[in-house]
Amino acid sequence: MPDTASKARYDVIAIGNAIVDIIASCEDQDITDLGLNRGGMTLLDADGADRLYAGMGPATETSGGSAANTLAGLAELGAKCAFIGQVAKDQFGDVFAHDIRSVGIDFDTPMRDQEPPTGRCLIFVTPDGERTMNTFLGAGQYLPAAALDEDLIASASVLYLEGYLWDPEEPRRAMRRAIEVARAAGRKVAFTASESFVIDRHGDDFRAMIDGGLIDILFVNESELATLTGEDDFDTGFKAVAAKVPVLVATCGENGAHASAGGVRAQVKAQAVAKVVDTTGAGDQFAAGFLSGHVKGEALETCLKRGAIAAAEVISHYGPRPGTDMQALMAEKL
Repeated sequence: MPDTASKARYDVIAIGNAIVDIIASCEDQDITDLGLNRGGMTLLDADGADRLYAGMGPATETSGGSAANTLAGLAELGAKCAFIGQVAKDQFGDVFAHDIRSVGIDFDTPMRDQEPPTGRCLIFVTPDGERTMNTFLGAGQYLPAAALDEDLIASASVLYLEGYLWDPEEPRRAMRRAIEVARAAGRKVAFTASESFVIDRHGDDFRAMIDGGLIDILFVNESELATLTGEDDFDTGFKAVAAKVPVLVATCGENGAHASAGGVRAQVKAQAVAKVVDTTGAGDQFAAGFLSGHVKGEALETCLKRGAIAAAEVISHYGPRPGTDMQALMAEKL
């Protein structure tokens, strides 16, 4: 694949679920009264989301979704980013668009002028810090290939795809088309597996893309790697996939992370954290840290260390996005 990254308009363009995160503090009794699955994640329909939203107290409303959170981390680290995702022409669609643009990410996907409404994740936080999540996926599951700005995709050094969005048929077709566009333009395609259940459902697709050379950078955690390869032994599974993708990144939680590129393998320990407050977004921010170095051509171990620093920062506070000056933090830690 020709190296045209120097001519890229964007460092990373991502395609992912467009979800508004709505976070509110509550009392333990509220969880009981609302009949919520304490500490779990429950999928909702549109009516259920509306009813639960009506019962929430004062809340913060921000753009969310796995890939969008990765881009927010990348933007904080100085990368030029754009997002492709589907929202509806409604209140939460406006919230999503305003918020993601406010953190420096370009977002111009046409809004959907029909049902279902914009997706949202309603998060209740009890006094002990536990988060109870209730998700309505909404319009994000209906991103059509026709909504893609192919010139935009071709203008990015890296196209980053969110595995969660591979599940519904319409955005899966859109992402397949985006891969074709990116590769025709000589760009790199990065893919995050997102969750083992996604691999359970679509592992044949992912393995075919890997075997066909369609993925340049693959992000997995150790559980996802085992599901993808069928190997319980981490090292055996890692070597099997590393032989097929140019860049493989595998995170192992508190045991650090591994990466392979061009026959070189690197490993870093997890960064020390005084207290793990909330692991939400750890994988998303690890990817942000890694890619922030990768697009600059930094050494593999440095990219891994960037990922570890970003992941450690986000688990030290509530929320899936950076809570400090990440460029200053990188300068201090690297």
